[in-house]
Amino acid sequence: MSGTDNAWQEEQQRVEVVADRIDDNITRLEIEVGHIREDVVTMRKEFWDEVTVNFAEADDLGETSTSLRQQSQVLSEREKSHQHASAALGKMKRLKQSPYFGRIDFAEKGYGEESIYLGIASLLNEGEDSFLVYDWRAPISNLYYDSVPGPAAYETPSGTIEGEMSLKRQFVIRGREIKVMFDTGVTIGDELLQQVLSRSSDAQMKSIVATIQREQNRIIRNDKSRMLIVQGAAGSGKTSAALQRVAYLLYKHRDTLQADQMILFSPNPMFNSYVSTVLPELGEENMLQTTFQEYLEHRLGREYQLEDPFIQIEYVLSGEEDEAYAARINGIRYKSSSEFLDAFNRYKLLLERKEMKFKPIRFQGKEIIGADEIKRAFYAYDPAITLANRCELLKEWLLKELAAFGKNEIHEPWVEEQIQLLDTEDYQRAYQRMRRNQKGRSELFSDYEEEKIILAKKVVSDRLKPLRRWIKSLRFVDVTKLYSQLFQQRELMKEVGGGELPEDWDAICSQTLQKIRDGELFYEDATPFLYLKELILGFRSNTAIRHVIIDEAQDYSPFQLYFLKLLFPRARMTALGDLNQAIYAHASVLQQSTTLSDLYGESESELITLVQSYRSTREIVEFTRGMVPGGEAIVPFNREGEKPEVQIIDDRDDLHRRIRQHISALRKEGYDMIAVICKTAAESLEAYEALSSDLPVKLIKKTTLSFEKGIHIIPAYLAKGVEFDAVLIYDGSDRKYTRETERKLFYTACTRAMHLLHLYSIGEPSRFIREAGKAAYVQI
Repeated sequence: MSGTDNAWQEEQQRVEVVADRIDDNITRLEIEVGHIREDVVTMRKEFWDEVTVNFAEADDLGETSTSLRQQSQVLSEREKSHQHASAALGKMKRLKQSPYFGRIDFAEKGYGEESIYLGIASLLNEGEDSFLVYDWRAPISNLYYDSVPGPAAYETPSGTIEGEMSLKRQFVIRGREIKVMFDTGVTIGDELLQQVLSRSSDAQMKSIVATIQREQNRIIRNDKSRMLIVQGAAGSGKTSAALQRVAYLLYKHRDTLQADQMILFSPNPMFNSYVSTVLPELGEENMLQTTFQEYLEHRLGREYQLEDPFIQIEYVLSGEEDEAYAARINGIRYKSSSEFLDAFNRYKLLLERKEMKFKPIRFQGKEIIGADEIKRAFYAYDPAITLANRCELLKEWLLKELAAFGKNEIHEPWVEEQIQLLDTEDYQRAYQRMRRNQKGRSELFSDYEEEKIILAKKVVSDRLKPLRRWIKSLRFVDVTKLYSQLFQQRELMKEVGGGELPEDWDAICSQTLQKIRDGELFYEDATPFLYLKELILGFRSNTAIRHVIIDEAQDYSPFQLYFLKLLFPRARMTALGDLNQAIYAHASVLQQSTTLSDLYGESESELITLVQSYRSTREIVEFTRGMVPGGEAIVPFNREGEKPEVQIIDDRDDLHRRIRQHISALRKEGYDMIAVICKTAAESLEAYEALSSDLPVKLIKKTTLSFEKGIHIIPAYLAKGVEFDAVLIYDGSDRKYTRETERKLFYTACTRAMHLLHLYSIGEPSRFIREAGKAAYVQI
């Protein structure tokens, strides 16, 4: 028997020992969980039987309160025990599927050599006070990802541990059996990556802890930077690394950090479904997940109908025949820029001195306090007081004025009319109030006038309640007018904007004001409008969130990212993106790296660039990287496949026939995840209507919440972040993709393919295909 065979046999024996220990733990924990669950159920049923309830005297009330508190504490402790035991059971069941994936032999200076086995969770060798399996996030596990056999070191909370690594071994274990085993060097071996990457894609993103690369490990374990910027090629593992980073941070700071203190901003609702299983696979709760649009809707949706980014991009991609198109594009770019952000900060300074706008206080069609009077009161306050604090002072003044108005209003004729309409309950409440007012007098009496005053006060108070609520919410500040006057007064905008205005400014103003008059906001107006509102009324920051993850950060403008920084002032931020997938009309924040580092300062910011692409075969990467500037820097992983195929079609009927045939063939070959990627939602609907009668296709819309296996028809801009076994580009003709602004959209669509990429073209193929070079694809 060779040395390799001996090593395999020894490792297999160890796997069986570990599997036995896991089975023993599962059996023990299942019994424990069952007993605790029974206790909790019984305690809940008998809760009130164990509590002494007596409200007769003050002492009895205190005894009852103590009894309730004690019984609640006992129940809470048992529920926590059940939660912990259930979590431990879940961890054991996950370990049973694959006990560990790596081994390192390390000898710390001055100590003997130890074999360290790494898995998705720790497994204690009970009775021996040692670990059978170390959690991949433990400090010593960093050796596996970053070091080669030879002198090595790793960081711990107490300092650097130095020593010698003599072995680095990788496994693929399923249940009790080793499927793959090999020794490797600094990077996680190509053999294991080949296995993982050659599999079919799935409806959910999977954990990558067994195949984390050294550059990804830098992202995961970065715990120093306030702002971590990750610029990575398509398929470089940015999102996967970010989610493992969340798991790592929750592990390292488990005593002070909870999952609900971390938030992920996703590109669309469907993406949340796609990544929803990664953290639970690692035994962690999912963090908060939302989209930036959902936050805008939450804050402004009651006041305005908001355009979303997908409506905006549909217009950008298909609205070029609109005579207002050029002005809209210029408006999008300017309103998303750091220059526009600077203009708002200068505008705030100007508002501290003049130009504030207020709404008059009206009651039943009658003006109580005019807008000019409110403005005079506002600017009468000390100029050193902030806008937000002056608004608060103004609120208190207005409430007092409203109270004084209410006292005088009780004698008005309309109040007498309303009293006559009151029901019996209202009269009864007035009588009870009168009795309370007369308490302590020598005799009770019924006073008609007093009763009438009480009822009049009630009528006026009830009628003024909505107005009081309106004032308390600072609605008297006319934010709409304050925003609109920037587009109504050219000189004002030049003053705060630094002198220069963008091309087509008059047309931009006209479009913006008309939208506001219709009760709507363009997507590019929503963030500036909300920012202005916050500047004036006070920022609603969220100090509970400690980490913010922004995926597809290239889709964010400098204005939006700055806003998020203010929204989460105590948080660290991780921004992940690929400039080559910046498909929106506005300038990407990744195009302005100084903007990103300026958020928290150079000393607290770090940029990590990922150039290796793992998702697609080498042939697909070599084809797609030829489409984008600087694409030669993208390094394909050495996984062989077929060259992309380009097929020229005569007409749309022929296109649909060939797609049907192709998809049917792919399904027979075992492809589970197939995408027909279109340019727009309108084109996706057209493809769906043509194919759905013959194939079980799913139309992906901006409102789609779940991502499932099957055949998907999807607009390119919604496909970002996800991947498919096979991608069919619906119409990659020069007629569809020729403008420079469409280059990155086309690149994004093509880079979704893992194993197969086929491009159909009605007529001449897109120039982006031709620019990739004839050697990079096959034309059929």
